Amino acid sequence: MPGPEAILEGLHAISNRWQMLAVAWHAAFGAALAALAAGWRPDRRLAAALPAVPLASVSAIAWTEANPFNGTVFAVLAVAVAGIAARMSPGRVALARPWLGVAGGILATFGWVYPHFLDAQPPAAYLYAAPLGLIPCPTLSALVGVALVTDGLGSRGWSLTLASAGVAYGMIGWLRLGVTIDIVLLAGAVTLATTVMLGRRQSSDTPSY
Repeated sequence: MPGPEAILEGLHAISNRWQMLAVAWHAAFGAALAALAAGWRPDRRLAAALPAVPLASVSAIAWTEANPFNGTVFAVLAVAVAGIAARMSPGRVALARPWLGVAGGILATFGWVYPHFLDAQPPAAYLYAAPLGLIPCPTLSALVGVALVTDGLGSRGWSLTLASAGVAYGMIGWLRLGVTIDIVLLAGAVTLATTVMLGRRQSSDTPSY
């Protein structure tokens, strides 16, 4: 893995070079969240598979920008999430209890406006061009936030996959790279993992016949 300075420079370059893609990801996430708020409850398997797309986006950009570590990790994450989704039993997405919904909303908002790396001019650009779908921490923050809001989609394996990645990257950002705000991702991922490990409303990942 490159040194901290090289990593930070690469994340800064991605955040500013790929702004138009970030705008597209904000539009996609916004549309999905608005649909959920309006009452849309998709099939769990579809909802669980969708995060593989932004994870693959982070992977592809990392490979393009010569960061094979993130490229490999996020490619594996995308495949793992899609694989777990394919094995889920059918059913509709259900929302979590209010306190988890609030925690998830805060975390998703943090990922949405992730206030680091982007040279936002004007500052309001963070609302639509923060590096969501481009680099690891804001993308994982948004996905872990959605996982909290949807009660982990009732899947222990899916939830722990995202939570584990969130814990790892939250710690890397905070302790190795000195990006203190990544504590927010770490706290959210720990919350998701703790909720799952307590077994609250979690069901089997294997399909029922």
